[in-house]
Amino acid sequence: MSSILEVKGLSFKYDRQRVLEDISFEVTEGDYVGIIGSNGSGKTTLIKILLGLIPSYEGQIKYGKDILKDNSIGYVPQHGAAIDKLFPATAGEIVATGLLSKKGRLKFYSKEDYKKVDTVLKRLKIENLKNKRIGNLSGGQRQRVLLARAMIADPKVLILDEPTSALDPEIREEFYKLLKELNDEGVTIILVSHDIVSIEKYINKILYLDKRLVFYGGYDEFRHSKEMARYFGLLT
Repeated sequence: MSSILEVKGLSFKYDRQRVLEDISFEVTEGDYVGIIGSNGSGKTTLIKILLGLIPSYEGQIKYGKDILKDNSIGYVPQHGAAIDKLFPATAGEIVATGLLSKKGRLKFYSKEDYKKVDTVLKRLKIENLKNKRIGNLSGGQRQRVLLARAMIADPKVLILDEPTSALDPEIREEFYKLLKELNDEGVTIILVSHDIVSIEKYINKILYLDKRLVFYGGYDEFRHSKEMARYFGLLT
């Protein structure tokens, strides 16, 4: 499989505090990578750098052919449950904004765009939410809307930063199953999670971060490694 993302010698610090130190790894097409680590290990900082939200860092980040050119990276943030209840946009309007990055200078929606909105809402089984205000939705509903916004532009890579942190176990499991369906269809997924037990049956690679890269490789290998014992030791 071809390389989707290559990171070499990535380091970053806030002021004088080192947050990431000499991180190197490669993600190939079709991977489902779970990023784990304790609080403060640099997981969210790594995601922000990969998304270009933090432009100043040491090292190299290289995406595969046409990934950046075609705006083929979807993103689902952590705090979908924190949207203001008075925010006036509907779920359908939020999903449609996922198309704006591919519209160049003319930012208007076509009939085909609205059809895409309906299609992706139906795919995620939330078509009944189309005309409801995003602020009036439950945490699980909001995260599905944000996933629909990320999906509507047909991304080749989907990056998620603890998207299920505010969801109850049943809704969380449904969300992970949906991500696996997308992965089976060819979408490369990079998922930050604090819950390795929930994601272990879906992912194929683990990136264990503690400011430095502690482990990166296949999940089966990780299960039998000393790093696995160390991770659960930290959790306990």
